[in-house]
Amino acid sequence: MTFGKILVAQGGGPTAVINQSLVGVALEARRFGEVRRIYGARHGVRGIVNEDFVDLTQETSHNLELVANTPSSALGSTRDKTDMRNCQEIFKVLQAHQIEHFFYIGGNDSSDTVRIVRLEAQKAGYPLRCLHIPKTIDNDLVGNDHTPGFPSAARFVAQAFAGANLDNAALPGVYVGVVMGRHAGFLTAASALGKKFPDDGPHLIYLPERTFVLEQFLADVKETYARFSRCVIAVSEGIHDASGAPIASLLAKEMEHDAHGNVQLSGNGALADLLCGEIKSKLGIKRVRGDTFGYLQRSFIGCVSDVDQREAREVGEKAVQFAMWGAQDGSVAIKRTGFYSVDYELLPLSAVAGKTRVMEDEFITAGGTDVTDAFRMYLRPLLGSGMPDAFRLRHHPVAKVLKPGG
Repeated sequence: MTFGKILVAQGGGPTAVINQSLVGVALEARRFGEVRRIYGARHGVRGIVNEDFVDLTQETSHNLELVANTPSSALGSTRDKTDMRNCQEIFKVLQAHQIEHFFYIGGNDSSDTVRIVRLEAQKAGYPLRCLHIPKTIDNDLVGNDHTPGFPSAARFVAQAFAGANLDNAALPGVYVGVVMGRHAGFLTAASALGKKFPDDGPHLIYLPERTFVLEQFLADVKETYARFSRCVIAVSEGIHDASGAPIASLLAKEMEHDAHGNVQLSGNGALADLLCGEIKSKLGIKRVRGDTFGYLQRSFIGCVSDVDQREAREVGEKAVQFAMWGAQDGSVAIKRTGFYSVDYELLPLSAVAGKTRVMEDEFITAGGTDVTDAFRMYLRPLLGSGMPDAFRLRHHPVAKVLKPGG
């Protein structure tokens, strides 16, 4: 038996743990003596088409381990949108280089690329194993309890909002933090895990799973500000109106579009600025501040979940095992089996490709501006060990002398 050559690539947005999956593939493949070469494609599918490969067989195990613990995509990534023609070009390159196992680490679009390439190989009668390895901070891959990259990004979001809440309590006002998530609100919802005391923020959470009504938003902010004399708000970049139009595009005069034709929601502070402007002008609150977390939440080097690291490594290892021991194609999926443990399954590529998971209704409160305890129980073990905590002074007031009645 010969397994010949392996090719692994990374696609989509980088994460804090995607290199764990890459190294999981490379080191697990080395255990199989039949593997002659392990190649990595630089910048995803673009690198495959351009035959821009590096030989990972020549990397030392020590350096691979160092890379595994480093955030972002070591091979580089791409946002290129693939179609049938691109996938046919990809297959031609794989065939020319005698690649017999193709591993692609990525999200929804990456899984669809793997599916199409596999179909091309089948039509040509070429022996090619195609494995999709899950990755996305959006946590929106169907068939998975959660996806590698999400827990570390969620840990960052929870800690960032905990810090923003402390700042907002010291200097009260309104704070708006915009978090990534076009269709799924998992990452924005993670902001709730930084709350400790009943009056902690975020006081309001807005997710793309619910229709956003500007007038109701302003009423929510007004009521919360009246109750606490401050208001911390977590907003998903993907909030939309009843027609599905992004709120950012409705409030802004001009918006950029990405390679997929979608309104460019990430990488700019438009939505935060626009919502802050509405609060200032409509509610008359003077101290209003907004932040857009943007790329910070994806590969923040000081905020990685140890659970996320472990599972990201294992999905890479399991992909190799499924391909070589099981002679199977598919998409590796994480399944929760206890509190807290997981197992790994191989799903058909067609069950994952091009599909989007959104937050389940049981995770969102009836009012739509907070998450339930079910979500907190779901997310907490994923954040890993050593989550920082915040404390307060116990205020013991001293009686006034000059203004006893004041």
